[in-house]
Amino acid sequence: MRIDILTLFPEMFNGLLDCSIIARARERGLVDIRLHDIRAHTHDKHRVVDDYPYGGGAGMVLKPEPIFETVDAVKTELGLSTIPVILLSPQGRLFNQSVARDLSGYENVILICGHYEGVDERVAQYLATDEISIGDYLLSGGEIAAMAVTDCIVRLVPGALGSVESLCEESHVGGLLEYPQYTRPETFRGWAVPSVLLSGDHGEVARWRHQQSLLRTSKRRPDLIEKAVLSKEDRKFLSEVSKN
Repeated sequence: MRIDILTLFPEMFNGLLDCSIIARARERGLVDIRLHDIRAHTHDKHRVVDDYPYGGGAGMVLKPEPIFETVDAVKTELGLSTIPVILLSPQGRLFNQSVARDLSGYENVILICGHYEGVDERVAQYLATDEISIGDYLLSGGEIAAMAVTDCIVRLVPGALGSVESLCEESHVGGLLEYPQYTRPETFRGWAVPSVLLSGDHGEVARWRHQQSLLRTSKRRPDLIEKAVLSKEDRKFLSEVSKN
């Protein structure tokens, strides 16, 4: 899979690309992540990428020309006329695990990092195929959002994680938060690991973990419980717990 990221600050991505899971996935040839400085596609000596908004107002707006030209250059290099082009914007649809899973199914994805007061609307209207937001808050630019989206996508690329089982049991996979995790020592400062995890009974461990996922999700993210596909046993368990 190849991910092309359009940004004003390519140097911000050094840590992301050179550490942990993404670095290993790149070394194995599972993903190819390319950074494109939008300024490289300007045509004036000052490499201007923004201008004042028509109609007045505070801040500066990213110009459409260098963004369109950068995307055109990527498409030409790949020999493709259509590629998912994602504009990272606070006005986009909310990013979640389901969206990440969809994006990981493409061979090529382009991410555009917004900045300043915003991006010329013609980028969203005529160039981007989708707009994505990572949350209802403001960032200085789209770089952090692009990092979050890239990390989520790469984790879903086959072979990027050492264990497929790890991916299946993480939070939000299946619509529930992950169950509590414990490791050695068995007792720490008087706090003991739940005895069921030491029992060696894999069936009971699986049952306990599933119930803990249900409890944790219902308490911390009731909005997810409302959307989750629950069995009759799940609903009965939550009902009984709520009465106690």
